[in-house]
Amino acid sequence: MKPDFITGQLQSGSLAIPVVSSVWSRRDHLDTLKVRWSIGRMNYRVEPGIYAVGSPDRNSHIFVTANYKLSFDHLRRALNGMNAWILVINTKGINVWCAAGKKTFGTNEIVQRITSHRLGQLVDHRRIILPQLGATGVAAHEVKQRTGFSVTYGPVRASDIKAFVNAGMKATEEMRTVTFPLKERLKLVPVEMFYGGYYMLLVPALFFILSGLSRNGFSVNLAASQGWKAVVNLYSGYLAGCLLTPALLPWIPFKRFSLKGLCLGLLTSLILVLSGMLGTNLLEIGSWILLMTGLSSFMAMNFTGSSTFTSLSGVQKEMKVLFPVQMVLAGSGAVGWIISRFITI
Repeated sequence: MKPDFITGQLQSGSLAIPVVSSVWSRRDHLDTLKVRWSIGRMNYRVEPGIYAVGSPDRNSHIFVTANYKLSFDHLRRALNGMNAWILVINTKGINVWCAAGKKTFGTNEIVQRITSHRLGQLVDHRRIILPQLGATGVAAHEVKQRTGFSVTYGPVRASDIKAFVNAGMKATEEMRTVTFPLKERLKLVPVEMFYGGYYMLLVPALFFILSGLSRNGFSVNLAASQGWKAVVNLYSGYLAGCLLTPALLPWIPFKRFSLKGLCLGLLTSLILVLSGMLGTNLLEIGSWILLMTGLSSFMAMNFTGSSTFTSLSGVQKEMKVLFPVQMVLAGSGAVGWIISRFITI
């Protein structure tokens, strides 16, 4: 079945090139919304190959992107009103920046696509334009040596492409600057919120049931009266890491995302202590503080893979050091809370 963003076909010599729309359809907007909420995110991709926007000719620019459909969609929309070629390489459905880190948006794949799609027969020039965030995975000199095509790095944001081209392929400092403002941080929140999938339902449900435990056995009435507090506490720690941390990111101390999340988890738990939500005895209160800070820290650490302000080596080091700490905090908190059920009631 032909994707609805393909509107026709352009014949260039012996090559039949699909023409794509530069205007998003209602389906594109709906699918983007679904992906933002982590629905079908792992299989949101387009077929690698060469595509046409408008009516490109042998002198038109070639823009390279990943086969993650959201990356492809933002590029074709940015090319609205232009005549250009889009070369989609196979990044296994991963966006440009992440794929560059994994080397799937890399030299060998680009060389292979230039050759297999016969770009030398498609255009008279020998230049391809890559997104700046893909630079870490590409050796431009090697692409030139192996294909004859030189690499030009475009701006950070696809929305600046027209201005970049009109300026003679020269980027301003603003076009080269990577930012992570509130709007962009909040776009990532839904994906991170649903990162746990079914665990978001199963774990709170388990804690709700365990709230019925006491030294006298299990009580359905006790679970009904106390279980909602456990659920609220769990979601508070969860949201402290995946909502409050990115929203307040610039104002939270520490550089590491995990430590930022730990701070927000601790602050959230202390607020709940004052409200009486964490219980009435030290073991129960302390257990919830440990559990919530560990959970918040873990969820916040997920954002290390969403921000270009972190490096691959830094992320690996952070996970190696902090992940065991998070597990100890959350695990000891959960065990302590269960024990407190038999001591206090």
